[in-house]
Amino acid sequence: MAPADQIKIEEWINRSPIGTFRIRLFLLCAICLIFDGFDVQSMGYVAPAITSDWGLPKAALGPVFSAGLLGLMLGALAFSVVADKLGRRPVIIGCTAFFSTCMLITPFAHDLFQLTILRFITGLGLGAIQPNAMALAAEYSPVKIRTTIVMIISCGFTVGAALGGFVSAVLIAHFGWQSVFYFGALLPLIVALLMFPLLPESLQFLILKGNKQSAAIAWLRRVDPGTAITESARLTVDEPPARGMPITALFHDGRAAMTSLLWLVNFTNLIDLYSLSSWLPSVIQSAGLSESSAILAGATLQTGGVVGTLLLGRIIDRYGFAATMAASFLLSVLTIALIGQPSIGPVLLFAVIAMSGFCIIGGQPALNAFATNYYPTSLRATGVGWSLGIGRFGSVLGPLIGAQLISQKWSNSALFIAAAVPALISAITVLGIAAVSKPNARRVNARVA
Repeated sequence: MAPADQIKIEEWINRSPIGTFRIRLFLLCAICLIFDGFDVQSMGYVAPAITSDWGLPKAALGPVFSAGLLGLMLGALAFSVVADKLGRRPVIIGCTAFFSTCMLITPFAHDLFQLTILRFITGLGLGAIQPNAMALAAEYSPVKIRTTIVMIISCGFTVGAALGGFVSAVLIAHFGWQSVFYFGALLPLIVALLMFPLLPESLQFLILKGNKQSAAIAWLRRVDPGTAITESARLTVDEPPARGMPITALFHDGRAAMTSLLWLVNFTNLIDLYSLSSWLPSVIQSAGLSESSAILAGATLQTGGVVGTLLLGRIIDRYGFAATMAASFLLSVLTIALIGQPSIGPVLLFAVIAMSGFCIIGGQPALNAFATNYYPTSLRATGVGWSLGIGRFGSVLGPLIGAQLISQKWSNSALFIAAAVPALISAITVLGIAAVSKPNARRVNARVA
């Protein structure tokens, strides 16, 4: 085969077999998100053990939860912009090594102040992983299956959070709560070392930078050794480089309304996701369940999210983003409200917890996948990162609101009815997304499907 003098990257990605290199890339991104999810959720699982060990009221950990989530928010906002300037690869590798080191230090905290500071700093690194791993995976995915691939990889975050419950229950019982942080530190450090030789940079990013053609050619040869390409070959992409600041560009070229709605639905959904993830084990334990059962209730929430992530993508393919997600969020209004009802039996309790995870946690990757398809390469990490970052204002507020309501002695029934309100707003916002995109509904649904 004669060497190619010009390659259009989008066409090459769409027509080339995925191959071993890209499968390995997708696995690395998924593994990063598994540990990201494990480490983000670890505080919720160890909370009952820490409050017992330190003799604290359960509401005392509200600032610790919110400090970690504030770090997540700022990390997503800052490092997504950095990645659109410097690349996805250095941000993913550097931040994985950083949050792993912070997790390793966390068990040495001796009071709430130290724990709060460490969770904030850890969150800065954790917040960078999700938007950049999804952006990188999207940029190596054929367009026809891009949403499916991104949602499956996004599922890694929820898998990590769910596994965290089962792993934490065993580790805490045998080795104490400190062992959860050691576990969540050592394995990601190994993955960070493996990513140095194995994780590629985005080809589209390198080409749009203008002076990175030789680096793009080198990675292209590694991705597909069968591609014949000369050193002087010209690689192109079908989009212009971004002008100005990536953040302001999110509101240019007709993107303002959609960007605003994406920020709002992420905000309301992440209020529910993190308030449920943070407080569910503690509230369930206060209702009379054992500590291990309370931890398993949190794991059930996350497991429902895994199932939701895997199934919602197929449902979106068939019925479209807006119809699927509006129905999902409306269903979650009912299931969240049912969690706190005193007459509910254990079997039904775990069933509605799982369904709440299906809708709320499983719905978040769908929102992320929508954003990766909606924004162009030059804005993709910023678009996804700022949707998540602004949304994480909600993740910071959720645990704080929960702590305030718990401290005011709200009943479990009232707590979960209040938690259902953001889900209702999420459903209404998704209908707003459908209305904004109505003139081009078929095109938008095709990009998300």
